[in-house]
Amino acid sequence: MTTRWSESGGRRADGYDDRWRALEAEGKAIHGEADFVARWEPATVLDAGCGTGRVALELHRRGIEVVGVDADPAMLAVAREKAPDLPWLDADLARLDLRDAVGSPRTFDLIVLAGNVMIFLAPGTEGEVLQRLAAHLPPGGTLVAGFQLGGSRLTLDRYDELAAAAGLHLAERYGTWERAPFEPGGDYAVSVSTLRRDP
Repeated sequence: MTTRWSESGGRRADGYDDRWRALEAEGKAIHGEADFVARWEPATVLDAGCGTGRVALELHRRGIEVVGVDADPAMLAVAREKAPDLPWLDADLARLDLRDAVGSPRTFDLIVLAGNVMIFLAPGTEGEVLQRLAAHLPPGGTLVAGFQLGGSRLTLDRYDELAAAAGLHLAERYGTWERAPFEPGGDYAVSVSTLRRDP
């Protein structure tokens, strides 16, 4: 499936990590997403749209069981080169159907979509993606999505509508991964939603 990421040409996989390496060399913190996720103390995390594995690798370093999934084979090749023993899956998030060894649906304590994943999806598939991700959460499980706002991108109102249709309840919202308050009209949002429990 063609996504906004593939249509834009993305970034070359072999140079994608250069920016993060440069920031780290300057002494800047580059693991805001992992810090944010770790706050929930999940045992298992699905890094949806994992790219070259920056977030997944940091979560793994902290002792969290993590699975990375992405639709860009070149990005996944870099992730596999960095950590060949971790599970890196090539899959379209709109059709995601992960199963355990006995064929039951695989669930995760938390699913994270960092790196603007939601606004790089194929147009019109955002609802399907949230439905498929919700299917990989247990009742009460957490989904965290951070993405840029503005222009013709996905709006927060539309995101909230699609998330609610997938059974996800907005629990918290921030303006950055460092948990700065979200201000209406801001250009970035990190939304934390939980899968509704059965009544």
